[in-house]
Amino acid sequence: MFLPDPERNFAVKSRPLRAATGALAVVAGLMVVSSTPARAQNFFEELFGIGRAARPPQPPRNVPVQPPPQPADPGAPGAPAPGEGAETRPSVPAAPRQPVVLRVPAEDNVAGQDLLLNGLNGSLKIERSGSAYTAQMTLPGTKISQPTENCTVKLNGGKPVPLSAEGRAQGVSRFSATSAECPLRFEILDGSVLATPLGSGPACTFTAADCETTPSGLWGPGAASLIPQAGEFDTARGVADKAVRDNYKVMTQRARGGDVRPIVQEQAAFSSDREQACRTYAREGAHGYCHLRFTEARAIALAARLGANVATPTAANTPPRPRRSRGPVEGMNPDAQGAEPLADQ
Repeated sequence: MFLPDPERNFAVKSRPLRAATGALAVVAGLMVVSSTPARAQNFFEELFGIGRAARPPQPPRNVPVQPPPQPADPGAPGAPAPGEGAETRPSVPAAPRQPVVLRVPAEDNVAGQDLLLNGLNGSLKIERSGSAYTAQMTLPGTKISQPTENCTVKLNGGKPVPLSAEGRAQGVSRFSATSAECPLRFEILDGSVLATPLGSGPACTFTAADCETTPSGLWGPGAASLIPQAGEFDTARGVADKAVRDNYKVMTQRARGGDVRPIVQEQAAFSSDREQACRTYAREGAHGYCHLRFTEARAIALAARLGANVATPTAANTPPRPRRSRGPVEGMNPDAQGAEPLADQ
């Protein structure tokens, strides 16, 4: 005999109830959605990022929008003329470089001085009588028959040789000694003389005296008198070096095309010649006197070639003398020698 199961009957009876409850919930949701269509639409738009949520923000209403400024018509009355309203500076070309002129040594600045070749040996003394100049010169050399032995020979037999003025073609004063045995040219520098043979070679031969001499080079003071002034020479050398560089730049700027290369070669040759001439000067490394005089002569020569007035220097090649130290002022220097230290007062 079949008996009904109470639990199974309850489950079967509850299914229609659940379905009815779900249907009522859907109907209620639809009623709510249908009752507020705008709110539901906004909800879905915000949820899926469509509609108003995807639109860019709009500016607030009732705010006037200013149009972009339009360029003024230059032809309209009252409009500023082109170029007005903005500060304009006229383009001024840079001033051309000017040569640097050092002080040119006076013709008689070496008159009466005893000068030595490379500060070592020989003798050169220039004398002035009115407007005329003469030179007495003893040349050092080596014997022709015995090159290992030294010799000396007096120019013109020891008599004064008249000097002929040659002007200032290279800025400094020039003189020539037209001696038959050894014609020479003298360039007057500051406290020294640069000698250059005018013959076919650098050497002068005195056959009767069995002596061959090489008088070319710088005739100047001995090393003993130059070393105390080494600091002044070093300062003046810096001024002269700068003058040479500046004048060299002016010369290259004024040159055209293929004229620049010879100037560069000449400048390189000057540095080499200076080293060659000054390496034999007595104790040159201790005072630098020869390098200074060669550099000053080069700077003056470049300025003269550039057409500058060498009579009016624009740079001082003589360094200022150091100031004397002042003595202690009484009452203002308690720690001076012989005074009681401030800490012990």
